[in-house]
Amino acid sequence: MSWRRLIARIGVAIFAFGVLVLLFVAYQLWGTSITTRFHQEALRRQFDQELAAAGHHHTPHSQTTTSVSGPTTTTTEPTRGVATAPGVAPADGQPVGTIEIPAIAINFVVVQGTTTSDLELGPGHYDNSPLPGQPGNAAIAGHRTTYLHPFFDLDKLTAGDPIYITTTQGRFEYDVSTVTVVTPSDLAVLQPTAVPTLTLTTCNPRYSAAQRLVVQATLVTPPAPVPPKTTADPTPRGRATRPPVAELAGTNGSPWPATGWGVAAAGLAATIWLAMLLWRRWPARLALGFVGGLAFLALLFVFFQSVTPLLPASF
Repeated sequence: MSWRRLIARIGVAIFAFGVLVLLFVAYQLWGTSITTRFHQEALRRQFDQELAAAGHHHTPHSQTTTSVSGPTTTTTEPTRGVATAPGVAPADGQPVGTIEIPAIAINFVVVQGTTTSDLELGPGHYDNSPLPGQPGNAAIAGHRTTYLHPFFDLDKLTAGDPIYITTTQGRFEYDVSTVTVVTPSDLAVLQPTAVPTLTLTTCNPRYSAAQRLVVQATLVTPPAPVPPKTTADPTPRGRATRPPVAELAGTNGSPWPATGWGVAAAGLAATIWLAMLLWRRWPARLALGFVGGLAFLALLFVFFQSVTPLLPASF
């Protein structure tokens, strides 16, 4: 093989790698939103059913009246579709409530948990923190630049901006008190507070996970009651026992799925390339290139999905 041919092939490989990186960046910025939008629509339908079952209706954010429900003593059968009683944390990935911030025009369903898979669904409520609306420090993490980037403009909030949280216990208003930047390992912002507080965390600056942007807000409407603890297993249904949070915004995924899908995508690309070398007729080459290209892009999409959990959880 001549040096010219070797250099040409190296150039093609570098070009292909560059295209792959650009496709991955495009997937991160826009492709991930497709998945999250689908999940958000399903979660909103589910939460609307839970609100109706709990006897609440969604109030527009222009109305700040809060309706708080206490413990129920009804003996009727639970309504189908309600995963947990009002005031009790649901299973991971299930809706906790909605968060509305008029100042930055966001309205998302919040799910339970801050693992990579949880945050792909929408903003996630930190395990072991109180539910929004209850006494204490309720904490929520969210993506900054991917998966519909719910907290993209969180840095634009200023003191006094209202944040509205709706749960099956009612609707609550928090007013922003502080906006700060901390290191990812600074867990002090998650510590319990005497005053009912809402803490929002995301990566900072945009397109980086070097720091964490933290917004804290104070509850200005009456807090919701905390349901009494029972003698049952304290681990919420559907959630495995987990170690304490090591850093803000959750954990990363395993590299093995990405390795497997990457090998599969590379194998398919090599197969298509060899087949096109063997098939001399252009109609056959074009057909193979079109069909094989679609299959490769579909496999590449799955590969990108498996690579994304390796990135910081709220990137």
